[in-house]
Amino acid sequence: MGTFETAAGVTSTDDPRALALYAWNARVSAALLAPLHICEVVIRNAASEAIEQVYGPRWPWQIGFEQSLPSPRTGYNPQRDLQNVRSRVLTTGKVIPELKFVFWQRLFTSRHDHRLWDHYLRQVLPNLTPTKTVAQLRQEIYDDLEQIRILRNRVAHHEPVFARNLQDDLQEIVALIEYRAKETANWMMANQQASAILLEPRTGPSASEIAEEAYSLWRVRGDEAGSAEEDWLLAEARLLGLV
Repeated sequence: MGTFETAAGVTSTDDPRALALYAWNARVSAALLAPLHICEVVIRNAASEAIEQVYGPRWPWQIGFEQSLPSPRTGYNPQRDLQNVRSRVLTTGKVIPELKFVFWQRLFTSRHDHRLWDHYLRQVLPNLTPTKTVAQLRQEIYDDLEQIRILRNRVAHHEPVFARNLQDDLQEIVALIEYRAKETANWMMANQQASAILLEPRTGPSASEIAEEAYSLWRVRGDEAGSAEEDWLLAEARLLGLV
């Protein structure tokens, strides 16, 4: 909780703001899963379509495609990833979702320009900016996917994301989907909750602020007897802008 306590400026054990930020972080992370899911499906389907144009519908088993992939001795190895996945499944449709997100990102590098992107980038992503070169567009897609990959990994591992520019992350997700189909991007935005959560307060008021507001409510009531718990809850709701 140290990360959340520092970010919320917590100075006492009864200060609820760190827990409020933790809850907000959990909610927005959950809400981002749907846009991330749709973005990944759209991009990998587009890339698979381009690969199929060159290597045919059984491209995972084509030696030419396999050899076009890098095979470094250290770090992520796309060639090995493909070999491992295709050894477990029988169809291209099963291979596609089993390959790692980074596999699809690594396809958007210059080594694949001649085989894939010079001919098929605009075909599989028809809404790309028409004034830019294929190399410029492909690099922008790679960079955008890197941004999204980092967000995806942090969400998947339940790490803090509140310090990121999540509005920018969401806009990048929308842009990547729009490259393929604007209708899909519009449908995704109509069915996601992340944008609404991004407008909510990230931390609640401090205990001392709630206590001061609750005391004010009690004084306004004319020092009459009442429920201290109700005053506290009403004060907290007012400070959060809920009433």
